[in-house]
Amino acid sequence: MTSSVRPRVAAAGAVLLAAIAGLSIAPAGASAAGGLTLPLGDQNLTETRSSQTLTDGVSLTRIVRGTEPAPADQINTTTRGPWSIQVLTVDPDEAKGHVKATYGPDLARTEKTTDLVRGAGALAGVNASFFTFTASQQYPGDPVGLGIFGGKLLSEPLTDPAETNFVIDAKTSKALIGHLSWTGSLKNKKTEAVLPLEFVNHPPVVPAACATLADQTDCTAAGDVVLFTPEFAASTPAGAGIEVVLDQRGCVVRTATTRGTALTAGQTSVQATGHDTVALFQTLAGGCVSTTLAVRDEQGKKVALRNSLYGVTGRGLLVRDGKVVEQPTGGSFNDRNPRTIAGTTKDGKLVFVTVDGRQTTSVGTTMAESAALAKALGLHNAMNLDGGGSTAMAVNGALVNHPAGAERAVGDALVYVDAKYQR
Repeated sequence: MTSSVRPRVAAAGAVLLAAIAGLSIAPAGASAAGGLTLPLGDQNLTETRSSQTLTDGVSLTRIVRGTEPAPADQINTTTRGPWSIQVLTVDPDEAKGHVKATYGPDLARTEKTTDLVRGAGALAGVNASFFTFTASQQYPGDPVGLGIFGGKLLSEPLTDPAETNFVIDAKTSKALIGHLSWTGSLKNKKTEAVLPLEFVNHPPVVPAACATLADQTDCTAAGDVVLFTPEFAASTPAGAGIEVVLDQRGCVVRTATTRGTALTAGQTSVQATGHDTVALFQTLAGGCVSTTLAVRDEQGKKVALRNSLYGVTGRGLLVRDGKVVEQPTGGSFNDRNPRTIAGTTKDGKLVFVTVDGRQTTSVGTTMAESAALAKALGLHNAMNLDGGGSTAMAVNGALVNHPAGAERAVGDALVYVDAKYQR
């Protein structure tokens, strides 16, 4: 269910029964493996759970609710399930490691969740942010919303109130779930001229009215002003416009009247299109610039971009302060799909959930069912991450869920590394 805007084959009943063989069976309404039976489908469904300790303070629980495969034409409507759910729980009071976000060789490329877990040297992880995907063949991994990695804001949050962010301090294991906002600007250290940034690490758009102009300074339509960092890709986006490369002091290294260049460590660049090219030239005239990026929470409090901070983007708050958030209905996004959920318990545990879907062996959940599920799993705050074909959970580099089709390459992942956080 990856955004393409900036958004198994059915198994036999024997396969499903084999998957739940040997698990404890909890009658409806009773407690199973320390939790309430799930509010999914009919009350009389059989529910089975099995849990294993992966390492100190980290456990994996598998839940199967319902025993009969769903008719293929009733996946979106059946009340009999089945549902296959995986729950990864990290207790910071007992765990010796940390949770962080990670991406592949660069921000713009995609990697499978299993590869991201292995590449980070992590024990376990789940897919995370919505990403550009099919909307960009060149930069499919570009996050659609917030991306903070090691305290660096590499992708800005959207203004869309539906965007929900998961932010984690890898050093303290404190997590924030909510909608973040941001501001960014360049300021000439000599003249104090200020130019607002519109994006961080997203290809700028050339105004349609000026698409044929080789010199974008002749354009009278507003364009984009975008900051790029070396983490974006091997090269910044090419095209009409101007690009100014800055050194680590904010002083100009080179200026080009077309866009597209390689950045070295410590360098950044600013690209502009349309009439904003003129504003960029004026801001940079006669001096070096300082770049200011700030992120704030829903109360307007500044979020410190310390080295241990990581943040990813989702869509849809499910539980807030222990109360289920009412969900919209209708439309493919809100219908039953594979889901990936991130949340926290009231006592500070970090919980990551995958729900298999679009299969006769696991039908998936609507947004409303996802919210009810998160609440039943004991989450005090919870949100919806990217789902659909992206939903994946890996332990020791191997999948522990069954994606809807082959495992998809994704933009980033949330992972647990079984070692104390070190910068």
